[in-house]
Order: sequence, then C-alpha cells, then structure tokens
Amino acid sequence: MPTFPKLPTELLLQRLTSPQGRVRAVLDTDTYNEVDDQFALAYALLSPEACGLEAVYAAPFHNNRSNGPLQGMERSYDEILRVMERMKRPAADGFVFKGSTSYLPGPGQPVDSPAARDLIAKAKSSDEPLFVLTIGAPTNVASAILLAPEIIEKIVVVWLGGQPHDWPTAREFNLQQDIPASQVLFDSGVPLVQIPCTNVAEHLRTTIPELDAWLRGKGALGDYLCDIVASYHEDHFAWSKVIWDVSAVAYLVNASWLPSTLVHTPVLTERITYSADWNRPLMRVGTHCKRDAIFRDIFTKFAGV
Repeated sequence: MPTFPKLPTELLLQRLTSPQGRVRAVLDTDTYNEVDDQFALAYALLSPEACGLEAVYAAPFHNNRSNGPLQGMERSYDEILRVMERMKRPAADGFVFKGSTSYLPGPGQPVDSPAARDLIAKAKSSDEPLFVLTIGAPTNVASAILLAPEIIEKIVVVWLGGQPHDWPTAREFNLQQDIPASQVLFDSGVPLVQIPCTNVAEHLRTTIPELDAWLRGKGALGDYLCDIVASYHEDHFAWSKVIWDVSAVAYLVNASWLPSTLVHTPVLTERITYSADWNRPLMRVGTHCKRDAIFRDIFTKFAGV
C-alpha cells in the first residue's frame, strides 16, 4: 500500500463541513446497473446551483445486467450517453470517461483508466476541493487515490455504499463488489461522506403511479425514466423502487436533507464487517434521509426536460 498524506484535523473537519453554494464535482456511476443512477445523473446536471459537474465516469459492475465488470462499465458508459441525449446535452469530448475494466486485483493494486487519470487531473487543477460523487463500486476513485495519493488533500468523496456502522454486516452491492477499493476509502484518510443504504438511502422510494403523475408526458427525460423503472420489475402491485443514488447529489443540493454525524472511520474487515477504531481519522456518515423534500426537488427540476 502507498503512504497516504495525513490531513491536519482542522482541514479534515473543514472538508467534512456541509457544502454551501456551488461546488466543483464529478460523478462516478455504474449507470446501467439498475435504474437509479440515471436519476442521479440527470439530477446532477439539473442542479447547477449546487453541483458544478465537470465530468462523469463510467464505473464497473457485475450482476444480471452484465457478464462482468468490463461489460458493466461499457454498458454504463453507453447509458450515460443515452441519458444525456434525452436531455439534449450531447456529451462533449472530455466530459464522459470510461473507467476500470476490472475490480482491484488486490489491496493497493490500482486499475488504471481514463476515468482515474481524469479524476487525478481534475483534483490537481484547482485549490478548490473537488467533490467526488461515487454511486457504485469505488474502483475508479480508489484507483485514482492509489495512483496519486496526494489527491486526498484536494477531494471530498461522497459515497453511496455500505451499511450503517452499527449494522451486523457492511455487506451491500456497491461495497462488496470491490472490497479492496472500499477499504481504500476507509483507510486512506480521504475526506469521506458515506451514505449507507439500510435505514438511510432506502427511504428514497417511489412508485409507478407517482412517476407517471409527475414525470410522464412532461419531456423526453421523464418519459425515459418512467419507462425504465416500469420495465425493471414485472409486478407493480404494491411495489416501490428505491432510487438510492440521488442521495449523493441531494447532499450537495441541501445537506439538511441528509442528516449526518461525524464518526471515526471504521476498519472494513475481510469478513465484510466494521470494526471500530477511535484512533482513525474522522468521517461523516448519513443517519437519515428526508425523502419528500428530495423528490419534490427532483420532480420540479425534471419537469419539461
């Protein structure tokens, strides 16, 4: 493992303060993994008052929608372009980047990619901190940190992943796909805001009738999102869909919608559990999610797009 710079406590606490106004940001997303990343991408693009989005990175994933992390990344890249096309925002060169073709092969072993290299360049390009919204396996982000450890002095990672720290297991799709990458986020001392899934992001549920009422027929983006959610599950009776990933963007738009607390960074064990260590750096972890306020903002911004 490389040696990571240690941020002074005062600087770390400053970086972990709730963001105010427009901040520099990039979005790292496994966009084709299911149907929530598409909402998050559109939300970031439609929230310029808070999210100065400078790049989008395609993250790897592997589930029943890909045959492995490489295809997952490629399909995510294509899905990013589809969403942007429906928003009439064709991706210009230097804005959307392909990410890692595999997960980290082991601890301290980065996977080089255009996304990781661009993240390093963006982080170093300004003294203003870069918020890295990470809503998939953190392979691209961890690789950038391993390739250039000094960027932890320049970035704040906002990660939708894992479970609350008092949960019996840390196991969750984003975290468990790439354990070595997830460990980098906890072990490197990078300013980290973690949004757990259980009891936090899982509040972000919507239904087909609600989406049809507020998005259907109001623009190409809304119709596309309604269609992909409807096609995601066959039986819609008494069914809701969690739109997990908008939580990371909502933290930039209004951090009060995601109440959080400062804690010491836990150790992520090989058993995929958390182990407490009060000698480790501080981080911020979400404790709740104000679902109605977030969806009200989303439906307002998406109308007519």
